Amino acid sequence: MVARAIMLQGTGSSVGKSLLVTGLARALVRRGISVRPFKPQNMSNNAAVTADGGEIGRVQALQARAAMIEPSVHMNPVLLKPQSEIGAQVIVQGKVFGRATAREMQGLKPKLLPYVLESFARLKSEGDIVLVEGAGSASEINLRANDIANMGFARATDVPVVVVGDIDRGGVIASLVGTKAVLDPDDAALVVGFIVNRMRGDLSLFDDGMTEIASRTGWPALGLVPFFEGARRLPAEDAYDLIERRSWHGNGKIRIAVPLFPHIANFDDLDPLAAEPDVDVIMVERRTPIPICNLVVLPGSKATIADLAALRAEGWDTDIAAHVRRGGYLLGLCGGYQMLGRTLTDPDGIEGPPATVTGLGRLDVETRMTGEKALHEVAGETIADGVPLSGYEMHMGVTTGPATAVPLVRFSDGRVDGAVSPDGRVAGTYVHGLFADDRQRAAWIARLGGVGSSRSHAQEVEATLDALAAHLEAHMDIDRLITLAR
Repeated sequence: MVARAIMLQGTGSSVGKSLLVTGLARALVRRGISVRPFKPQNMSNNAAVTADGGEIGRVQALQARAAMIEPSVHMNPVLLKPQSEIGAQVIVQGKVFGRATAREMQGLKPKLLPYVLESFARLKSEGDIVLVEGAGSASEINLRANDIANMGFARATDVPVVVVGDIDRGGVIASLVGTKAVLDPDDAALVVGFIVNRMRGDLSLFDDGMTEIASRTGWPALGLVPFFEGARRLPAEDAYDLIERRSWHGNGKIRIAVPLFPHIANFDDLDPLAAEPDVDVIMVERRTPIPICNLVVLPGSKATIADLAALRAEGWDTDIAAHVRRGGYLLGLCGGYQMLGRTLTDPDGIEGPPATVTGLGRLDVETRMTGEKALHEVAGETIADGVPLSGYEMHMGVTTGPATAVPLVRFSDGRVDGAVSPDGRVAGTYVHGLFADDRQRAAWIARLGGVGSSRSHAQEVEATLDALAAHLEAHMDIDRLITLAR
């Protein structure tokens, strides 16, 4: 069996391609169709661990969940993770392949295309349909040579393309018509339709707009999709989406502040907390002091030393010191945990120029960056209270020191992780997904003086995926989309 395929490309970044593929995956599964999501190349520091010990973009893992299958490294064979000063870390089929600047990537792409085609062929052998997601803009003709993410991939595989435009940001008619105007004729011949996404208000007000786009491009309209409010309950693709959210407001009983690092990673760690009614999650942007709060969370980072320097440049180290003096709680996750120690050493230039820097000194540990990346799904408990947890590790670096004698976590295989200060108010761990576990989330909220809700984060995500599928069924011509796939 060889699956059919269809590809969604955008007029630009963040037009909602990821959300549409996610919703389509769930909608098709509900029709009894076996779906495989696929993104040839992704750029994101929000990543997920697969069961076979690799990593892919977090949204591709969400799309796999929508398709009711386990995520695979082949769903995102090339993942670029931006780092400080050295371009991006290149992940190929789940493993570190190397590093490259933006210019170097252009020459590297022909070497990566065979991996992309191998992964695509594997997915085509597994399901009924492959939903392919492009990256960035279909009209970036300056990057068309050696392209593996958009039209270059579509041409190499003869996959039909649907172009998505975002009306919420304005200029959607010009964006779609302009895309047709600049595409190479052979690329344009692959386009089988368009979708206008994120419409607010009366849909009929854009009837003439849809007609004009169809007339000027020759592409049929496949949907005018209203803005989906439930998107906030699903993991964001990149930091652009996170900045749009800025902060989540509950009743204000518990305030949690999160400095927004330039290279913040795996920030979906925060989503389950943000949905709690007793919790306000405040994303602290540049030139803004950390407010008075119950807990400061230092999130993951793809460039820990560079982000620590940014933290100091903003004066957040002074704010954190005042927060600790007031008796506030402080938690470091992954890169944030590394920042809490006495020193960070990167002798081989894993994340940037070789360096040794002074940490925040809140935990008596030190971290040495190493080339080997830890990628594991984990389960266990927090030692102090015996509360179960599940999550995953995804990090480079080894952290040692006296404070690790009082670890935060014990895994089911007997290993321990993290460190806790003598007063119990400062802690760090390499575990991501801590707050997605309902038991852990409730325990942390109780520790801060609030009451965790009885909600199930996993059930809410599932309900949101079902609602998204129903939303697309109502506003897209999914039957025609299936017919256009080949």
